[in-house]
Amino acid sequence: MKRLKSKLLNMDINTATYSEMYNGHIKIYIPHAEPMHDYDATYYNENIGFEITSTHKLAQDKPTVTVYIPYDEIFHETKGETAMKRLKYFLLQMDNNTMTYKEMYEGRMYVHLPPKHVRGVEEELDPEIHQNPQYWHDDLSVDIDSTHRLAQDKPTLTWNIPTEKLGFDTYSVAAADHCLREFKKYIDEINAELYNRNRPKNETGWYYLCEPGGEVLKRNAAYFSVCPQKDYINGSGDTVFILDDGVVRPPKMCLCIQLQVQLPKRKIRKTIQMLCRDLPDAIDKFIMEFDPTKLEKALELSEKQAAIRKWLKTSDYCAFIANGSILPRSKGTDLPMTDAIPFRSTPDDEIEVCGVKGMGIKKGVTVITGGGYSGKSTLLDAISAGIYDHISGDGRELCITDESAVSISAEDGRSVKHVNIAPFIKWLPNGDTADFSTDHASGSTSQAANIMEAVDHGAKLLLIDEDRSATNFMIRDKVMKKLIEKEPITPFTDRVNELFEKQDVSTILVIGGSGEYLSVADKIYMMEDYLIHDVTSGSKLICEGYGISADTPSPADWTQSRTLYSGHFSSYPEGSGSEKLEVSDMGFIIIGDERIDVRGLHDIISRRQLDALGFMLRDLEISVNEHKIDIRKKVDELYEKIEQNGLDFLYSSFFTTTERFLDLPRKQELLAVINRMRKIEMKKDQPS
Repeated sequence: MKRLKSKLLNMDINTATYSEMYNGHIKIYIPHAEPMHDYDATYYNENIGFEITSTHKLAQDKPTVTVYIPYDEIFHETKGETAMKRLKYFLLQMDNNTMTYKEMYEGRMYVHLPPKHVRGVEEELDPEIHQNPQYWHDDLSVDIDSTHRLAQDKPTLTWNIPTEKLGFDTYSVAAADHCLREFKKYIDEINAELYNRNRPKNETGWYYLCEPGGEVLKRNAAYFSVCPQKDYINGSGDTVFILDDGVVRPPKMCLCIQLQVQLPKRKIRKTIQMLCRDLPDAIDKFIMEFDPTKLEKALELSEKQAAIRKWLKTSDYCAFIANGSILPRSKGTDLPMTDAIPFRSTPDDEIEVCGVKGMGIKKGVTVITGGGYSGKSTLLDAISAGIYDHISGDGRELCITDESAVSISAEDGRSVKHVNIAPFIKWLPNGDTADFSTDHASGSTSQAANIMEAVDHGAKLLLIDEDRSATNFMIRDKVMKKLIEKEPITPFTDRVNELFEKQDVSTILVIGGSGEYLSVADKIYMMEDYLIHDVTSGSKLICEGYGISADTPSPADWTQSRTLYSGHFSSYPEGSGSEKLEVSDMGFIIIGDERIDVRGLHDIISRRQLDALGFMLRDLEISVNEHKIDIRKKVDELYEKIEQNGLDFLYSSFFTTTERFLDLPRKQELLAVINRMRKIEMKKDQPS
């Protein structure tokens, strides 16, 4: 509007005619020629024209303005002009005090279809009304869903970013994990602008992104999926026109990043800024600054971890710990401790796997001992963590453990249903230990059941810390055996070798208070000042000197033979027409009539896994349509569905106490949760 401004500034301050504005005199300069004079009262702001004409001779101070907007300006999607246009339209129509954001979640579209050709004649079709809460920012789409009915002001957004824009074509769990972590800094930047320590987040607004620990897991917070391209152009308001240009728009592989946005209360303008400007800008910046070389390094580490795991499956080893690993954690965090002593293998146990030197722990029975605060439990924790891959910088990224390993402890009060614990408990008053059930197991019977169930579920490595075990289950020295002849418990010391020899199940134990296990161990390591030493030979000599040895009881029957029935295996409380699912930070899953205590499942590493277990259990329960359940088959089918459809299909907004982000747990944990249900019908199979 520069020309109009110039004319207005040159007018007499008392003008009533505005004649210069109306005649629109232009002097046109042509190279190598005299200037030309023309009259055009259309003025431009960039490419939008404003034609100013006199309304009538008695209203010279009341001009008529006709605005000319190029068609492309309305219908062509260009960055910064029509990005998130339909979403912005819905938000602008809302009352400033809204708490439902109904129109945003519905995503209404008046869809104009291309004309239909009937015998050579174009026939216009009536618009169709669709509900589609997917909005577009250039060629990026975002799906907006309600988290649940009590959090209408905290929607879940899933951004779909074509991977071609990021410059890679690897669609692994490790790649998605890396992208999620890289995106965090851009969310942190816009949150820093929102932060006000004197105001709650529902007033300032906030962006919530999943913040994982050091482990690399399949998540619904970041994954890859094939997503459609945009096949329409926006009209005014919520009108769209389906493209009929003959261009093929096949679906594209996208990185899908999920986050939640706390919308500011009674601030629609700020909501528009957060959803339609700041967040799209953060996405653009993430794409523009994405570094493929950093991704390549993460993928190289992932490939090395996979290679070590593959080697582990066919080797004589059950765990590997790389030299230089940082095992201790900083107090109260999952971060590596600063100034910690790096791990170093004992000389005789050092091996090289896939170009990495470290300590291999052989299959069989391994004891880790040492004084208090020497690092023995820290070592076992690192071995336990090795069931999952970890990111570079975690310190345990090359601590790799048999993926089937299970951490075992005593669990006083747990429910046990028809488990064969006879290998460890010979008899009980008025009970059959080959078919043992109780609503409140003791320390010894619960630990026996935990071992038997883990073996039944395919565990090939048991991880046991003496501090979390029942003493009378773990050991009974010769003096006590002579004193108490009528003892129903066969201690774990007497069965641990048989477990390996007959069932191919190895055991790694942390022992600090008893020497009974030294006589049965294949390898004995001592931790001292966070350094590991092989003390096998010396320990064996001490055992011989003191006459320490384990008994060899008769071979045990390790098989389990029981079936789950559909009675009470339900997410509906008895007599209720509504499902119930709650997940507590205290370590409980409440579903249907069940309150399942999972605090004894030490391989559950995040609240997100706990929420996923709740939803997975619900999916199993609502999909049951037979009285007799093959639970192993059902669990396998569920994991296949997750592989095909992603983890997010499990989530339901019906439940208000579950969190939105989910991490995939192992089958072992899901089966262990089912084993701890108190009201289910589990029966011992009868001989045919």
